[in-house]
Amino acid sequence: MQKPIEKPKNRTSARLMLGSAYYTFKRYVFWILGGIQFAHIDKTLLEYEHFCHSTPLLRKLKDVDMYLQYNKITNLKIAVPKVNHVTIHPGETFSYWKRIGRPTKRKGYLKGMVLQNGTFKAGIGGGLCQLSNLIYWMTLHTPLTITERHRHGYDVFPDSNRTQPFGSGATCFYNYGDLMIKNNTDQSFQLCIEITENELKGTWRSNAPPEYKYKVYEKKHIIQSEYWGGYTRHNLIFRKKYDWNNVLIDDEFVTENHAIMMYAPLLQDSTL
Repeated sequence: MQKPIEKPKNRTSARLMLGSAYYTFKRYVFWILGGIQFAHIDKTLLEYEHFCHSTPLLRKLKDVDMYLQYNKITNLKIAVPKVNHVTIHPGETFSYWKRIGRPTKRKGYLKGMVLQNGTFKAGIGGGLCQLSNLIYWMTLHTPLTITERHRHGYDVFPDSNRTQPFGSGATCFYNYGDLMIKNNTDQSFQLCIEITENELKGTWRSNAPPEYKYKVYEKKHIIQSEYWGGYTRHNLIFRKKYDWNNVLIDDEFVTENHAIMMYAPLLQDSTL
């Protein structure tokens, strides 16, 4: 049994606005004074492929207008060039939001689906979490170090043809809900992202061949009822590291996830 999760509190719009302004300013200061050497784009393609993954651009979700997903594709097309071919040399750090910048209407971003407080709404730049999810999942299959990642606090939609463990993504919200990745190895890594007709595709490349391969999986996945009447979902994410002879080198803890479920857990999947 997991420790109970408290029932969410409703915050006033003024408190939310002030809190957001405070943490946004704090993150700007951190970018300037934090002593971090940030990665930059280098279009010279590195030779060796380490891990590839792709996700569909369109997914039918219950009660979500499809125009939000079509707008999401526009948003991704604006954001992808900001991170495509980013190369992290040894000692450098990749920051998702420092590379992309604030998504605004003036830059061409449209209203896409934004998850907030257990529900969804239309918001400028919505849908960019698909890109951060992809980058996070791929990074788990490399020796790069994830120094900042934020989990989803709510499980909004039932699983639909899930191929990855629950909680294996990274939510993002400008600019203090960042995804940051540091290169603590002695080789360079390059992020390559492209949008095809139907998919968002990504690859981590390097100037040296991969030494290991990884298998990411979950442990202790449970759903429990809470005293206030809702349900919560929990798991642990681990990864196994193998050499190229399939000898297990390590079984590493990655992270833990705790989310409030916004649907009845025993209902059939109604997202399709």
